[in-house]
Amino acid sequence: MEGSESEAIFDSLNLNPQLFVNGVLNVVHDLADDAFDFFHQDAKTQLKLEGTDRSDDLSKGVAHIRNMIQSVLYKRLAMWETYCLQHCFSVPEGFSLPQANDSPGDSLMDHDALGDPELDAQLDSLRDKLTLVGKETAELNRELQALERQSVVSNRCAGSVNEALQLYEQHSMHDMFQELIRNASELRMKMEKLKRKRVEETECIRKERMNMPNGDMFTIKCGKGLSNATLEELQEFIADIKNV
Repeated sequence: MEGSESEAIFDSLNLNPQLFVNGVLNVVHDLADDAFDFFHQDAKTQLKLEGTDRSDDLSKGVAHIRNMIQSVLYKRLAMWETYCLQHCFSVPEGFSLPQANDSPGDSLMDHDALGDPELDAQLDSLRDKLTLVGKETAELNRELQALERQSVVSNRCAGSVNEALQLYEQHSMHDMFQELIRNASELRMKMEKLKRKRVEETECIRKERMNMPNGDMFTIKCGKGLSNATLEELQEFIADIKNV
């Protein structure tokens, strides 16, 4: 770049690409040196070679590895330096910096366009619309958050109601089942009682009939006459006679 048009342009801007590249190379060299020094010291500590003959062998080995890596690294850095100076810090042909005595009309931006009232009005309208949209968006966000909170509360209430219904249904079914058991037990007891009563009455009639003459059959019902019997007892007595 020395003596080139690019160098003159960079000099006019108080910039020096070569100094930048040299600074990067120096940083890389310092990092590499520090890394190998640390590696050497840490290896001696880990291997406990301080003050022994093997310490010299370790130093020679580290130096050999260091030379191999730095040789390749410096070649790559030299290629990078060449590329940067030839391509990254090269300006196109015909490029020239604006002169101080350039007319205002040669500027890339027309100052008259910046002061156009119609354009300013359009920009103000766009700003107002953007502000309005921002306010509407904020309001919609607040409504959305309120709906989300309401939805959470509704879901919790629905869950509580469903849980209560399930508990009610469980207890209701349990109560109905217990009621059926009680009714069945009572019905069985009544049927057994009625059966015993019928058996006792039938047995009583048979005994009375066997001990009394035939003419007095219709005057006996377990020690009571037919005149004292009720209509239901008479119907029951007739049914017993038919079953004999």
